[in-house]
Amino acid sequence: MKKESWFNTWKPYTGNLETTPVAMNEYLPMGQSIILGAQHAFAMFGATVLAPLLMGFDPSLTMLITGIGTILFFLITGGRVPSYLGSSFAFIGAVAAVTNYSGGGINPNIPIALGGIIVCGIVYALIGLIVMRSGTAWIEKCLPPVVTGAIVMIIGLNLAPVTIKGVSSNSFDTWMALVTVFCIGSIAVFAQGMLRRLLLLVGLILAYFIYFMLANVFNLGTPINFAPIANAAWFGIPTLYSPVFTTHAILMISPVAIILIAENLGHFKAVSAMTGQDISPYMGRAFFADGLCTSLSGMVGGTGMTTYAENIGVMAATKIYSTIVFVFAGIFAILLGLSPKFGALISTIPVAILGGASIVVFGLITIAGARIWINNKVDFSQNGNMLVAAITVIMGTGNYSIHLGGFDLGGIGTATFAAILLNLVFNRTAKKA
Repeated sequence: MKKESWFNTWKPYTGNLETTPVAMNEYLPMGQSIILGAQHAFAMFGATVLAPLLMGFDPSLTMLITGIGTILFFLITGGRVPSYLGSSFAFIGAVAAVTNYSGGGINPNIPIALGGIIVCGIVYALIGLIVMRSGTAWIEKCLPPVVTGAIVMIIGLNLAPVTIKGVSSNSFDTWMALVTVFCIGSIAVFAQGMLRRLLLLVGLILAYFIYFMLANVFNLGTPINFAPIANAAWFGIPTLYSPVFTTHAILMISPVAIILIAENLGHFKAVSAMTGQDISPYMGRAFFADGLCTSLSGMVGGTGMTTYAENIGVMAATKIYSTIVFVFAGIFAILLGLSPKFGALISTIPVAILGGASIVVFGLITIAGARIWINNKVDFSQNGNMLVAAITVIMGTGNYSIHLGGFDLGGIGTATFAAILLNLVFNRTAKKA
């Protein structure tokens, strides 16, 4: 039997774009590929910029790293998995807990978080190597839907108190956070097509304009300072950071690897169903690539990374699955990341608007956990499932933390490990049946 080559074998697309999908191993003319790549970059833009802002990281550096990471992902998977590698929201709760970051400006404790992000990426990459050898059946056994749904849910719920507190410093910020929620929600509900896919980006822009009118024109709040934009250069290298390794941060952030696995499992199933092609044989490569890129990102000051559902949505809308397009998306992101003026513009976003966006994002993450239960028809009439979900959610939401000697696992870490162990114990009888 002939051994499969590492890289996909591409061929030019010869069909009709109006009626025929573009397969993963097909490519379009250069001009069309560039435009489609830019569209994918804009689809991930809102979330990829918002995630580092909520953690106090540099969005320009994150944008640069996600572009490089996406191209590395393409190379490591052999161009067989269509995906953009963007900044992950799963890290926000753990990073905020480790660094005591409450929002606004650059996080002064970035190096401490970076150590945990690097180790998390290593753990994830090692799991990827194991999956490449053994397949994914054991992962799905340890992380059934009742567990993954609960873990995803606590990612959103754990930071809810911090988010609300951050927009409660004065009445103007409180109202602007509510306006931001309404702007993003309106785009999500009433817009159509690609505009709806860009709900975070378009909603933030709309809220930003309203804030400018109320604060800068009518003097109802703290005005936006545009001086940093004028003083910033068009091109330049973002500031890099060196990691600091602490046991506390490693124990808090490493469990996020479990979330990334669950997230990517869902993405793989979605893409396979969408394209009609089974890409699960390349799941190990994808895990390894995601983990490696997360560690590389942490080494220079970037956030952890994951495959992006936003870009899966773009593929669903366009029926264009060519992996070549994601190389152009990566290049576009790199160019944005190399512009300090772009970074200065992002830094002018007021805390109130970020807080409002956080309310939406953390709420959506929470509901995503519930959707995992619903889509997989988790049977809560079984006491085992009911107890696993109930205990995990309350532990994570209440930030219940177990101390091992002098180390603090944190609410998310404790709840994650508890969910896995409780499921193995409480649902043991159900599995045998």
